[in-house]
Amino acid sequence: MNIRRNAKLLVEPPSVATGDIAFNLIIFFLVCASTQPDSGRRQDLPRSETKQQQAQQSKNIEIALSKNEILLNAQRIPEADLASRLKRDLAAKKRPEDRIVVVKSSKDTPYDRWISITGLIETAGGVVTLQLEEEQTVLR
Repeated sequence: MNIRRNAKLLVEPPSVATGDIAFNLIIFFLVCASTQPDSGRRQDLPRSETKQQQAQQSKNIEIALSKNEILLNAQRIPEADLASRLKRDLAAKKRPEDRIVVVKSSKDTPYDRWISITGLIETAGGVVTLQLEEEQTVLR
Protein backbone atom coordinates (compact mmCIF):
# COMPACT_ATOMS: atom_id res chain seq x y z
CA MET A 1 0.00 0.00 0.00
CA ASN A 2 1.26 3.21 -1.09
CA ILE A 3 0.36 6.18 1.15
CA ARG A 4 0.09 9.38 -0.59
CA ARG A 5 1.76 12.25 1.19
CA ASN A 6 0.58 15.81 1.10
CA ALA A 7 3.18 18.03 -0.54
CA LYS A 8 2.03 21.05 1.42
CA LEU A 9 4.05 21.19 4.62
CA LEU A 10 3.56 24.87 5.36
CA VAL A 11 0.51 25.60 7.36
CA GLU A 12 -0.53 29.22 7.85
CA PRO A 13 -1.81 30.21 11.27
CA PRO A 14 -5.34 31.44 11.30
CA SER A 15 -5.62 35.18 10.70
CA VAL A 16 -7.70 35.59 13.84
CA ALA A 17 -4.65 34.94 16.04
CA THR A 18 -2.49 37.77 14.61
CA GLY A 19 -4.39 40.44 16.58
CA ASP A 20 -3.86 38.50 19.78
CA ILE A 21 -0.16 38.07 19.06
CA ALA A 22 0.30 41.78 18.34
CA PHE A 23 -1.56 42.72 21.54
CA ASN A 24 0.61 40.37 23.61
CA LEU A 25 3.79 41.81 22.08
CA ILE A 26 2.70 45.38 22.84
CA ILE A 27 1.94 44.48 26.46
CA PHE A 28 5.27 42.67 26.78
CA PHE A 29 7.31 45.66 25.55
CA LEU A 30 5.38 48.14 27.70
CA VAL A 31 6.01 46.08 30.82
CA CYS A 32 9.70 45.68 30.01
CA ALA A 33 10.15 49.37 29.24
CA SER A 34 8.51 50.57 32.44
CA THR A 35 10.76 48.53 34.75
CA GLN A 36 13.82 50.66 34.04
CA PRO A 37 14.43 53.27 36.71
CA ASP A 38 14.11 56.92 35.72
CA SER A 39 17.51 58.51 35.64
CA GLY A 40 17.77 62.16 34.79
CA ARG A 41 19.78 65.16 35.65
CA ARG A 42 19.86 65.97 39.34
CA GLN A 43 18.33 69.34 40.17
CA ASP A 44 18.52 71.37 43.32
CA LEU A 45 15.29 73.30 43.72
CA PRO A 46 15.63 76.69 45.42
CA ARG A 47 14.07 77.15 48.80
CA SER A 48 11.95 80.09 49.72
CA GLU A 49 13.82 82.96 51.30
CA THR A 50 14.08 82.98 55.03
CA LYS A 51 13.15 86.03 57.03
CA GLN A 52 16.81 86.77 57.68
CA GLN A 53 17.60 86.94 53.96
CA GLN A 54 14.59 89.14 53.32
CA ALA A 55 15.81 91.57 55.96
CA GLN A 56 19.18 91.84 54.18
CA GLN A 57 17.55 92.97 50.94
CA SER A 58 17.56 96.73 50.84
CA LYS A 59 14.87 99.04 49.62
CA ASN A 60 15.26 100.40 46.09
CA ILE A 61 15.94 104.09 45.56
CA GLU A 62 13.05 105.86 43.81
CA ILE A 63 13.29 109.01 41.73
CA ALA A 64 10.15 110.77 40.53
CA LEU A 65 10.70 113.15 37.63
CA SER A 66 8.45 115.93 36.43
CA LYS A 67 8.95 119.06 34.40
CA ASN A 68 9.87 121.25 37.39
CA GLU A 69 10.99 119.00 40.24
CA ILE A 70 12.88 115.88 41.25
CA LEU A 71 11.79 113.72 44.18
CA LEU A 72 14.37 111.35 45.67
CA ASN A 73 12.60 108.81 47.90
CA ALA A 74 9.59 111.20 48.13
CA GLN A 75 11.76 114.19 49.17
CA ARG A 76 12.23 117.20 46.91
CA ILE A 77 15.86 117.72 45.96
CA PRO A 78 17.63 120.23 43.68
CA GLU A 79 19.14 118.77 40.52
CA ALA A 80 22.61 119.99 41.54
CA ASP A 81 22.54 117.84 44.71
CA LEU A 82 21.20 114.70 43.00
CA ALA A 83 24.56 113.23 41.96
CA SER A 84 26.14 113.59 45.41
CA ARG A 85 23.08 112.14 47.19
CA LEU A 86 22.96 109.17 44.80
CA LYS A 87 26.67 108.44 45.27
CA ARG A 88 26.23 108.57 49.05
CA ASP A 89 23.16 106.29 49.00
CA LEU A 90 24.72 103.80 46.58
CA ALA A 91 28.14 103.67 48.28
CA ALA A 92 27.01 101.17 50.91
CA LYS A 93 25.34 98.85 48.38
CA LYS A 94 27.73 96.29 46.92
CA ARG A 95 25.47 93.86 45.05
CA PRO A 96 24.04 94.91 41.63
CA GLU A 97 20.50 93.95 42.68
CA ASP A 98 20.74 96.43 45.58
CA ARG A 99 21.89 99.27 43.30
CA ILE A 100 18.59 99.48 41.40
CA VAL A 101 17.15 102.98 41.03
CA VAL A 102 13.46 103.12 40.02
CA VAL A 103 12.67 106.10 37.81
CA LYS A 104 9.06 107.30 37.68
CA SER A 105 8.50 109.92 35.03
CA SER A 106 5.40 112.05 34.55
CA LYS A 107 4.03 112.72 31.07
CA ASP A 108 5.18 116.35 31.04
CA THR A 109 8.87 115.48 31.62
CA PRO A 110 11.02 116.59 28.66
CA TYR A 111 13.09 113.88 27.02
CA ASP A 112 16.41 115.69 27.43
CA ARG A 113 15.78 116.06 31.18
CA TRP A 114 15.01 112.35 31.46
CA ILE A 115 18.22 111.49 29.57
CA SER A 116 20.36 113.74 31.77
CA ILE A 117 18.90 112.31 35.03
CA THR A 118 19.31 108.68 33.94
CA GLY A 119 22.88 109.53 32.90
CA LEU A 120 23.53 110.91 36.41
CA ILE A 121 22.18 107.70 37.92
CA GLU A 122 24.45 105.52 35.79
CA THR A 123 27.45 107.74 36.53
CA ALA A 124 26.78 107.41 40.26
CA GLY A 125 26.82 103.60 39.90
CA GLY A 126 23.11 102.90 39.92
CA VAL A 127 21.15 100.55 37.68
CA VAL A 128 18.24 102.37 36.02
CA THR A 129 14.86 100.65 36.10
CA LEU A 130 11.72 102.18 34.68
CA GLN A 131 8.31 101.92 36.24
CA LEU A 132 6.01 101.45 33.27
CA GLU A 133 2.68 101.03 35.01
CA GLU A 134 0.47 104.04 35.33
CA GLU A 135 -0.95 105.18 38.62
CA GLN A 136 -4.69 105.71 38.53
CA THR A 137 -7.12 106.96 41.09
CA VAL A 138 -10.28 104.95 41.57
CA LEU A 139 -13.44 106.97 42.00
CA ARG A 140 -16.38 105.35 43.74
